[in-house]
Amino acid sequence: MKVLTVYAHPDPRSFCHAVLQEFTRGLHDAGHTSEVLDLYAMRFDPVLRKRDLPNYLPDANAPDVAERVMRERVLGGTAGPIERLVARAMVRDKSPVEAVTILRRRGPRDVRRHQEKVASAQGLAFISPVWVAGFPAMLKGWIERVLTLGFAFSLTSEGWRGDLGGRLPLMRHEKALIINTTLFDEEAYRAGVGEAMRASIDEFALEYRGIRRVEHVYFYAVNMADKETLQGYLERAYLLGKEFAA
Repeated sequence: MKVLTVYAHPDPRSFCHAVLQEFTRGLHDAGHTSEVLDLYAMRFDPVLRKRDLPNYLPDANAPDVAERVMRERVLGGTAGPIERLVARAMVRDKSPVEAVTILRRRGPRDVRRHQEKVASAQGLAFISPVWVAGFPAMLKGWIERVLTLGFAFSLTSEGWRGDLGGRLPLMRHEKALIINTTLFDEEAYRAGVGEAMRASIDEFALEYRGIRRVEHVYFYAVNMADKETLQGYLERAYLLGKEFAA
């Protein structure tokens, strides 16, 4: 299996990085093809900016919404005069859906490169610490900028009007594995933190985009853990890689 691992921790000497190394070693020993996106090392920009907005325009699954958005936001009063001129020149004689496609093709190159890597993978892995009951901003920003509308999911007209059932998954990956190191212990996660992360990350960020199976593993309270506990976590990280396709 071809596995893309998205890793987010700023310190290459961290325990989280040791987890990444053992997980990757397990993948290789099992014969999987592996690529790591070390977001901090490559200085990925996690901030969704105005240039990213075409990646969140409505598409052919909501043509009526696409027409309205193009008229009111892209070509209308909310756009600046120069932006309107450029947009009109680009999409002249095109339908709203065709215009959206053209605008998306002019989106950020770094996002397109990462989307190509995601599309070519069969499985995904995410390795990071837990910060503020969620992913680090670096990784959350990667999801927002890369797993976009039109690439990872789409929306029907009903979805644009607020119906959660109007979300259409576009990803076809067999599995996503999340490995998080934590500050707090397992009891804290059983008391509610884990459920909050399951809803926001496992479901909304991944399952709703079409990934067939999401597995979420925590290595609890690593900061003050003893050597035996840490070694056990590293051994499990290796097995999670080796048994990724199980």
